[in-house]
Amino acid sequence: MDKMTKEQRHRCMASIKGKGTKPEMTVRRFLFSRGFRYRLNHPRLPGHPDLVLRKYRTVIFVNGCFWHGHDNCRYYVMPKSNTEFWRTKIERNKARDKAEQQKLAEMGWHCITVWECQLKPSVREQTLESLAYTLNRIYLDDRKPIPKPYIMPQEERQMVAEKGIGEQYKK
Repeated sequence: MDKMTKEQRHRCMASIKGKGTKPEMTVRRFLFSRGFRYRLNHPRLPGHPDLVLRKYRTVIFVNGCFWHGHDNCRYYVMPKSNTEFWRTKIERNKARDKAEQQKLAEMGWHCITVWECQLKPSVREQTLESLAYTLNRIYLDDRKPIPKPYIMPQEERQMVAEKGIGEQYKK
């Protein structure tokens, strides 16, 4: 049974914002302090990712565990009231997230999802450091020089079993 009236619950749920949340601000502050520059909620990309790092061809989604249905997370608990509504809503959110990330991957973007539970104080530093490491790896991997295949000159292409290989040295 819910402890709040229907109007109180409606007001509480309506006041939850989608942009500029505390987990998102934590990630933004960390990335900016490390020298990463980004754009917020790019309107031309599918899903309007929370952070877009063009230099790294990477988008970052900072997801709330409840709203995006983080599996096997203690912060994702299905409400006891109006369960069917919440189940369909969260399943729609998960399906939409998956489709948007697929579209972004087809466009050549790397997608990173940071969950709210990964930004709790006990694991925050490890999560953020691994995010910076991942971004640097993406940058370096994308800029690796592509080795040219070695093409042997025509004079050196004689097979070992051909006549005349050692004849030039016999004189």
